[in-house]
Amino acid sequence: MLRLEGLTLHYGGSQILNGIDLTARLGEVTCVMGTNGVGKTSLLKAISGTHPRSDGVYVLDGEEIGRAPAHVLARKGVGYVPQGRDIFPLLTVRENLETGFACLPAGSHRIPDEIFELFPILKDFLNRRGGDLSGGQQQQLAIARALIARPKLLLLDEPTEGIQPNIIQQIGRVIAHLRERADMAIVLVEQYFSFAYDLGDSFHVVERGAVKMSGRKGKIDRESLLGSVSV
Repeated sequence: MLRLEGLTLHYGGSQILNGIDLTARLGEVTCVMGTNGVGKTSLLKAISGTHPRSDGVYVLDGEEIGRAPAHVLARKGVGYVPQGRDIFPLLTVRENLETGFACLPAGSHRIPDEIFELFPILKDFLNRRGGDLSGGQQQQLAIARALIARPKLLLLDEPTEGIQPNIIQQIGRVIAHLRERADMAIVLVEQYFSFAYDLGDSFHVVERGAVKMSGRKGKIDRESLLGSVSV
């Protein structure tokens, strides 16, 4: 579903990503790991189009992508749940979910029942403002909003950050369910090692803007992987 070759990214005169190669397959979770400040979030920004890449090959579902902005990539099937969630605090839960309709044809503007099966609390809080939700509830809303657009590629940036353990477990179950559906590729940026390792099918460790280690589960040693992402 996604293939990157030699991807680079700059912020002004500073090069942040240095020739990233990465493949994400349908029905799999591809984990991007590493300590703070190594370029993981920048990589997702480049894939989602929220910050333009500088160079490199980007192929999505067999189509080579130019320097397309975020709204174009969203229409091509890229769903992005950013770090910090970025829900609209003054809009209701329903209105936040409906913002995902922008990527769909007019005849598909409805909230699927599956959203409420995955995140039951959202059905109870449809008329509550997003800013009144807890952090864990906002994270559920952010993931649900991305799923409204029926993505082929789902990008998740630190979905467990600042979340209570019971909601972390629920989010893990949702990611596992989406993987089993086998109709999307999932790229997960995550520092909670056990969460990422349990869900991941392949792993890419980023250090100083480059991939330091990569491999598939069963082919890559767990302890070596843990050591490479520990501070």
